[in-house]
Amino acid sequence: MRFLSDYLNERLSQGRAYVSKADSMRALGLSSKAFSAAAARLMNKRRLVRLKQGFYLILRPEDQAVGAPDPARWIDPLMGHLKLDYRISLLRAAAFHGSSHQAAMVFQVIAPKQIPGFEIGRHKIQFVFQAPTAFAQANRPDWLDQMKSEAGFAKVAGVELTLLDSARYFHKAAGLNGAAQIVHDLGAKADPRKLPKAAAAYENSAVRRLGYLLDHFGHDRQACALLPLAEKAKSIKPLDPSVRRLAASSQAEGAMPERNLKWKLDLNEVVEIDP
Repeated sequence: MRFLSDYLNERLSQGRAYVSKADSMRALGLSSKAFSAAAARLMNKRRLVRLKQGFYLILRPEDQAVGAPDPARWIDPLMGHLKLDYRISLLRAAAFHGSSHQAAMVFQVIAPKQIPGFEIGRHKIQFVFQAPTAFAQANRPDWLDQMKSEAGFAKVAGVELTLLDSARYFHKAAGLNGAAQIVHDLGAKADPRKLPKAAAAYENSAVRRLGYLLDHFGHDRQACALLPLAEKAKSIKPLDPSVRRLAASSQAEGAMPERNLKWKLDLNEVVEIDP
């Protein structure tokens, strides 16, 4: 008779640090009650941790200190378990593409459904919602890269989507200056042919924000590729919608923010990055 602990060791030997209740019951011929009892014992021994209903992570000795394996090892099977497409993006994707300033403290995933974030051990997982139609338009295989681990591959936003996501969801990317740092670090790597095509899935104000930041940091070819989209805009938008006006320390109290007509933006915030 095979035990659940043996099955977990077998999974680990295959590089799979996860298991589902349904697969375990099928492989071992266990009833739901028997599986739950065995899983509870292993969770008490810190061999297993439940991530979502019916989905568990298998902890190796080296994982027990941090509470869970790196999310890159199990985000793909988790999203498969949830029957949802996804892409890793924002801070973790920026670090993946070489933004050295992005020591990602949070593992961020874009998905076409509202999913509560959670913490597991020292890992913080944050899900960012993108409307299903826009997500389907943006999440094309040729605009994605693969994050490799010993467990396989996970989908990660390509450079172009990482820039667009950072401009759109900048409040999740350490604010406007965090997004600016990503644009500074990665802008030159973006393909000017791909960028406007991918940008069609995003709000025009986010595209203008990215175009302005690319322009600001001298990524001229990439900025010019977005200019035709900016020219379609019919109204001026604030660079940072969360800020009412430029800080008094940077501008006279009560003065109007500078207006950038090229990108049709009110520059209501000063862009500052690390050198």
